[in-house]
Amino acid sequence: MRKLGIPAAAMMACAAFAPARIANAQVATILKPIQVGVAAGAAIPVSDLGNSFSTGFNVTGTIGINVPLLPIGFRIDAAYNQFSSKGTSNVSAKIAGVSGNVVFGIPGAVIISPYLIGGVGYYRVSSSLTGSAASNNVGFNAGAGVKIPLLVFSTFIEARYNRVSESGGSASFIPVTVGVMF
Repeated sequence: MRKLGIPAAAMMACAAFAPARIANAQVATILKPIQVGVAAGAAIPVSDLGNSFSTGFNVTGTIGINVPLLPIGFRIDAAYNQFSSKGTSNVSAKIAGVSGNVVFGIPGAVIISPYLIGGVGYYRVSSSLTGSAASNNVGFNAGAGVKIPLLVFSTFIEARYNRVSESGGSASFIPVTVGVMF
């Protein structure tokens, strides 16, 4: 009987478990057509918003709709972002929004599943300045992330560029979040 070297044994083990892992991912999508999740992280202001405000925070609640056997899904996200002023310590900008997104899973991944995400949303932009008015605006987002499926839930890390159209300009920011989907 011939002994296998460590590299050959490792390759055989990977070949044996890869189809099972892909099958498990498909079964998880079929068994969980709807998922609920939460995420939190940093919100980085860019462009004009970045000139006046510092990096803040983001919290997001999400509902995911998975399409069995296809790499496309949908997500509805409700997010809250807050940024502190670079000049005055007691001034902050707040952007809350609800967006509808399409999620495209990049095929070929086994353990960590990369994806692209993008969509349109309705945002409320306000400031803590006394007497400042809030405005409701339409915007869009586009980004990428990675999903790591676990036994009971999956985790994800993503970054998305958000641009909110305002009268006389726009507000742009990039939330970088870590979340869980159940």
